[in-house]
Amino acid sequence: MAGDDDAYVYDEATGEWRPPGAVAQAPARPEVRDASGNLLADGDAVTLIKDLKVKGAGQTLKQGTVIRAIRLTDDPAEIDCRHETIKGLVLRTEFVRKR
Repeated sequence: MAGDDDAYVYDEATGEWRPPGAVAQAPARPEVRDASGNLLADGDAVTLIKDLKVKGAGQTLKQGTVIRAIRLTDDPAEIDCRHETIKGLVLRTEFVRKR
């Protein structure tokens, strides 16, 4: 029976020990596309396609502003990013174009 212990794999999603074929695969991240339909990925640089007022910052980001090193979120319509003056900025993908 010593070999039976090797027949199970710990499934982090459910927190259970399961047979190797029963382990759930991590769900694939949905495709994230910019306003032009280009596929976005973590680390890409994007350009704003219109002026955006930033809530809470009392500031407007101008059209043509380059945002570097974006991070994808669980929501395919939003990306996390940083700007020199605004930390923790979340932008809608409909307002950006991949560089």
